[in-house]
Amino acid sequence: MQLTGSEIVIECLKEQGVDTVFGYPGGTILNVYDELYRHREEIHHVLTSHEQGAAHAADGYARATGKVGVCMATSGPGATNLVTGIATAYMDSIPVVAITANVGVPLLGRDSFQEIDIAGVVMPITKYSFIVKDVTKLADTLRRAFTIAKSGRPGPVLVDITKDVTANKAEYTYEKPLEIQPFTAKITEEDLERAVELIQSAHKPYIFVGGGAISSGASEEVRELARKIQAPVTDTLMGKGAFPGEDPLYTGMLGMHGTKTSNLGVTECDLLITIGARFSDRVTGNARNFARNAKILQIDVDAAEINKNVIVDASVIGDVKEVLKRLNDRVVPKDHTYWLTHIKEMKEKYPLKYNKNGLSGPFVIEEIYRVTNGDAVIVTEVGQHQMWAAQYYKYKEPRTFLTSGGLGTMGYGLGASIGAKIAKPEKTVINIAGDGCFRMNMNEIATAVRNELPLIQVVINNHVLGMVRQWQTLFYGERYSHTILNDKVDFVKFAESMGAVGIRVTKPEEVEPALKRAIELNTTVVIECIVDCDDKVFPMVSPGANIEEAFDEEDLNQR
Repeated sequence: MQLTGSEIVIECLKEQGVDTVFGYPGGTILNVYDELYRHREEIHHVLTSHEQGAAHAADGYARATGKVGVCMATSGPGATNLVTGIATAYMDSIPVVAITANVGVPLLGRDSFQEIDIAGVVMPITKYSFIVKDVTKLADTLRRAFTIAKSGRPGPVLVDITKDVTANKAEYTYEKPLEIQPFTAKITEEDLERAVELIQSAHKPYIFVGGGAISSGASEEVRELARKIQAPVTDTLMGKGAFPGEDPLYTGMLGMHGTKTSNLGVTECDLLITIGARFSDRVTGNARNFARNAKILQIDVDAAEINKNVIVDASVIGDVKEVLKRLNDRVVPKDHTYWLTHIKEMKEKYPLKYNKNGLSGPFVIEEIYRVTNGDAVIVTEVGQHQMWAAQYYKYKEPRTFLTSGGLGTMGYGLGASIGAKIAKPEKTVINIAGDGCFRMNMNEIATAVRNELPLIQVVINNHVLGMVRQWQTLFYGERYSHTILNDKVDFVKFAESMGAVGIRVTKPEEVEPALKRAIELNTTVVIECIVDCDDKVFPMVSPGANIEEAFDEEDLNQR
């Protein structure tokens, strides 16, 4: 049947099972929005306060569900406002399809009003970017975009459509979406045999889990391997929840703000089994000395990650879940009681600790964990609060900790939490922010209120840019250049002005009642927690140092 380009966009979204899109209308995309109006019973459109919020919401929706998140924007500034969100998704391998509109084909390349080559702008931060200038190619391009976003190593794809294409007509026929098969083409018998040989010969194995294990749905397989070979488990920021944080084998996060046990254990181990992680500099510290006593086995779907940051001894390239299934079938159970006893002793010797005098970030996180029984979806911005949320909340399941890892995007969390709450309405969703991060996109509180979302926004307010101040304290001679937020912003009044409920907490005993009230109110709530400006995230590894050189406040005081 003959349909306009705008009708084809909507039909292709329905083909792909899309029920929610996030966006902001404008001139060039009006035809598409007109069709969205006609199909509003089939596709729920969430109007955000800013296009960046739409991109982050699509990202949060994707992380919470594993499905492709979809966002839309008009040409020019509408499209460029998506860029930070697209880059965030790209760095963390999140499947998002961004649909933008552009000026008509005759106006391209003429510096027309709100014209920009958005497909060219996002080329380095997408798996693929398209511009559609022919309506007969629109449906196939959209279908290909979803396939690319979901397949192999997931990631964002942008489809830019000229305005005349959204109005022109072409023949459209329904097509069932391609079923995405796990990538197994490069899993070889030789690589599997080498991996099994390393695992079976190890006396002190350690499993290191990244976001790839979550993307591939390999949580059960990771747990099976860990228990089969009696190996302790550490993770990256992106790997949280792939292995249960409450499990005795779990030793906490690895790297710059990882636990001393994980950092020392990985340094001592004789085999590091790396699953869906890319050896970020925040994990490895001095990469030349990383896990220097171990052979390293890397399992990853992306061949480009092998030997990129750390030279490995063996690798298996393919879908993590499929690789682990094959390894688990071959690996013989091992007894590593001595090694596990040693790791347990380290956990007892080097627990996470913080100053219990007064209200602090770690205390707030522990209370959130206790009140929610570890069953909430936790979203964060970026900074000290993010690290505390990674350290002190024990994630039981994958897709329950959503954060910007690779790009480190301040302003990510509130939009992402909106996407997560819409995706998982039955879950308690809490976004944890610092005051600096919250300011960046706090306008999205209006979006949450407009959509009647029972969302909890916790602001850990230390009146400074906490993580930057921590570095200035430790490495820049306490020269606090432009990191003190000594203004008169009142977040409780702000929340109320947006139609939300505002609660201020200044004492430890006020945290639990505030959280319980927020949950019971079943509306958008902002809880502001006032903490000291000099609270720090410990342990910490100095930039470029070896990870076993992690120090805490007690170590600093002894220097």
